[in-house]
Amino acid sequence: MAEQTEQTMVDKVQVVLDKLRPFLLRDGGDCELVDVEDGIVKLRLLGACGSCPSSTITLKAGIERALLEEVPGVVEVEQVF
Repeated sequence: MAEQTEQTMVDKVQVVLDKLRPFLLRDGGDCELVDVEDGIVKLRLLGACGSCPSSTITLKAGIERALLEEVPGVVEVEQVF
């Protein structure tokens, strides 16, 4: 049952990321979902987003905020390299 709930959360996170992706692509970047574990979403920022000085703002104020609002159970977003 917990595995099914975890997969459902992964699917919901992916839906939100797909909504945000055009904004990242417009600036030459993208993101990749690495893992969701205990409500912590682990993302890898790609392209221009990976080396941008504003990547922390994009991650926390943009992506994390959207995920917290739209996906029950998400507690934090972390960047992985």
